[in-house]
Amino acid sequence: MRKNGLWKMGMAAVPAIMAACLLAGCGGDGKDGAGAGSDGGADASAESSADTEQDSGAGSQEGEDAQAEGDAQGGGQLAKILEAGKIVIGTEGTYSPNSYHDESGELVGFDVEVGRKIAEKLGVEAEFFEAEWDSLFSSMDAGRIDTVINEVEYSDERALKYDFSQPYTYIRGALMVKGDNEEIKGFEDLEGKKAAQNLTSSWGKMAEGYGAELVGVDAVAQTVDLLLTGRADATLNVETAFSDYLRKNPDADVKVVAWTEEVSSSLVPVKKGNEDLLAVINEAIEELRASGELKELSEKYFGMDVTSGE
Repeated sequence: MRKNGLWKMGMAAVPAIMAACLLAGCGGDGKDGAGAGSDGGADASAESSADTEQDSGAGSQEGEDAQAEGDAQGGGQLAKILEAGKIVIGTEGTYSPNSYHDESGELVGFDVEVGRKIAEKLGVEAEFFEAEWDSLFSSMDAGRIDTVINEVEYSDERALKYDFSQPYTYIRGALMVKGDNEEIKGFEDLEGKKAAQNLTSSWGKMAEGYGAELVGVDAVAQTVDLLLTGRADATLNVETAFSDYLRKNPDADVKVVAWTEEVSSSLVPVKKGNEDLLAVINEAIEELRASGELKELSEKYFGMDVTSGE
């Protein structure tokens, strides 16, 4: 179900990448390189000097054009992250247990901690940018954030603009209805029904694929409210989100009636043209899995291990 490009590169390569980028003028305007190249030999003729100066100017312009094109495609993001000493991660902050605020107001959750650990492996700080799901990818497009770590799944549409890390979770989808609903027993029963969903999520698209009419929501608690008041007939989401809600609200009059056969995976997206950044993120995920840290976080927030893919 998931089509993920995998790259492998040791963390020891990060300083080398940074040094290479700095030597190439990453993030600069290209003028220093042009100036250094304009010192011709003192014995050259005036005509030759003029030609050299013209060639240097042309080369400078070509360098600036190439850099602008690279920036537009998202290239050089790793160098910018390392130079800034932080990676800016987009997340909702309202999606428990992946990204939410605890009783003290601190941003916590499975994806939040995964983001912090990835940043730690990169040797930088994690800075979180909270926004509604619908605006997270546009924020990455605009350069306000470096990536989105918020249970992001692969889609062909997203793959046109982003590359994806290897999976760090493997989770089934689930279908929830009100406790006394006997009409909906499976996904095929969604035809003509109202489904409470985030309008741009893969689960919303799945519900539409079964013929449901979508009712927009931003959080699991909202979907349950719509089910209980009859404004929606069902909702689709990952099993961990429903499990977390029912664990915190054991008396809620809702039930899960079906699960998908296919497994969905959480991935870390980066803008295309950033193979070096993707490689170190993949390396970080591998280290977290090998050390058992991913499993520990999964059991902490989900009550089960959803990181092994077995």
